[in-house]
Amino acid sequence: MDFIQLLPDSVANQIAAGEVIQRPASVIKELVENAIDAGARNIAINVEDAGKTLIQVIDDGKGMSETDARLAFERHATSKIRNADDLFALRTMGFRGEALASIAAVAQVELRSRMQDSELGTQVFIEGCRVTNQQTVACPVGSNFMVRNLFFNVPVRRKFLKSNQTELNNIMQELERMTLVNEGIAFSLSHNGHSLLTLSPSNRLQRIAAVFGAKQQEVLLPVEVDTTLCRITGYVGKPESAKKKGANQFFFVNNRYMRHPYFHKAVMEAFTNIIPSDTQVPYFLYMDVEPANIDVNIHPTKTEIKFENEMAIWQILSAAVRESLGCFNAVPTIDFNEEEPIAIPAFNQGEGFDFGTVKRPEPSYNPSYNPFRSSSSRPESKPTVAPDVFEELFAVDDSVLVPEVERSASNYQFNGRYILTATRSGLMIVDQHRAHVRVLFDEYLERMAQRQCVSQGMLFPEMLTLSAADGVLLDEIMESLTSIGFDIVSIGGATYSINGVPSGMEKLDPITVLNGILASVRENTGGVEDDVEHKIAFEMAERQAIRVGETLGAEEMETLLGRLFACKMPNYAPNGKLIVKILQQAEIDAFFK
Repeated sequence: MDFIQLLPDSVANQIAAGEVIQRPASVIKELVENAIDAGARNIAINVEDAGKTLIQVIDDGKGMSETDARLAFERHATSKIRNADDLFALRTMGFRGEALASIAAVAQVELRSRMQDSELGTQVFIEGCRVTNQQTVACPVGSNFMVRNLFFNVPVRRKFLKSNQTELNNIMQELERMTLVNEGIAFSLSHNGHSLLTLSPSNRLQRIAAVFGAKQQEVLLPVEVDTTLCRITGYVGKPESAKKKGANQFFFVNNRYMRHPYFHKAVMEAFTNIIPSDTQVPYFLYMDVEPANIDVNIHPTKTEIKFENEMAIWQILSAAVRESLGCFNAVPTIDFNEEEPIAIPAFNQGEGFDFGTVKRPEPSYNPSYNPFRSSSSRPESKPTVAPDVFEELFAVDDSVLVPEVERSASNYQFNGRYILTATRSGLMIVDQHRAHVRVLFDEYLERMAQRQCVSQGMLFPEMLTLSAADGVLLDEIMESLTSIGFDIVSIGGATYSINGVPSGMEKLDPITVLNGILASVRENTGGVEDDVEHKIAFEMAERQAIRVGETLGAEEMETLLGRLFACKMPNYAPNGKLIVKILQQAEIDAFFK
């Protein structure tokens, strides 16, 4: 009995679609790349319900004939290559011939297309790989794809799609990558009839500013180098643009977006000893390499690219960034070869400056003061009493065991970072910053859970201008921000008015805080859970917590410890780092044996 059989085309296409089409953003990526390859100068994207109900991509490219319009939806049907050798001379975005077949396998697709030399176009209806109708219609030159009810026949895949705001944010991020490298093309995006993005043809720097705001343009330095191996152009951020999260970083090769950790390290290597090691700078770098020296056919999404001369390009890239920093005086320099003495301006007594009006400072002091003499006016130091909350601390297992604190124990601060206090079993060491982060994190989560709005109005509202993608992301988390006290109102486009901030945050810059929150949510970093509210609470707690090096009084230390051990998880910070460490009595005794 034979067991091996060929899969039907419909099943094979659905399997292929699982790799190529993962969400609505994947559909838009494939259709827009096809439009770019077709020579379009204007591309309009319309989506409904974040692409779940409708994705429409309209272009003014060269269009398709009646035969091509139908054949394009067959597997491995492509106009980009003719044989295997063409894979090593690719200049187009697509080449596999899988995208349209994959889309048609999991959606209901309608295509209208006309070529320049044809009076009429063609209309094709496809549902689940099956052509249901094809006819001649009147339509403009170019192509108009309408993809409805994505994953209608794969309910499991549709079930795992995220919220509309999350999927829309993925669409915006995908579109950013394509618009940054195709600055000569006009793009527009609308969602449920509302315009989200409108970009006119421009140069690269103008396109960066249009996508990410004029402030991004102000902190960029040009990079340009041309060698026999590659040509690198683009922009890299000035040292002052470094930030811990949210830096816009893009690599492109032959007009194709790519991820490349190795080349990222080359850029950051140029900033060694210039910026803090835990920060990142923005960069927009475009490489032009001979197609025969790279392989783009190693992943379905085509964002992972293999280079033949990877190490050499790494060195070229790092040197180009260093040269850019040096040429534009981004790094302060001292000329040790200067032969003449440095001209330091000095006051000339004959130029009207009256030295007689300047008096020599006369310090005053008390000659009888003795720091070692006891004084009745000096307050006696009293041992702080541990709060009652320490009386019965919970202990589930050894990993969360916090011994009972001696009631007569005093709290001491060490190195501006740790709180030391005696316990019945030894010495307890508490990281004051992490302890306060844990306390604030729990309080913010509780406030969001109860939807308590504790807001402090701002005397003068501040304007927050975001990229279109971050504007979508802010709308997604707006309810959570409101629940902890932010009062933010959209005034059109991706500009918002910050009218109020959470109580206690008055000393912090609200724009910096919100950008940090957006970066944390977008990058899925920080070690906290994937829940958006957890990310917001963690970012807020990190920014408001007691800093390392901040001096605390005895009462402040006592209060902080009391609040810490009232938390459900006092031993660990929200990012999993240790807060409390106990040195057992036996360990301490062993030091002196």
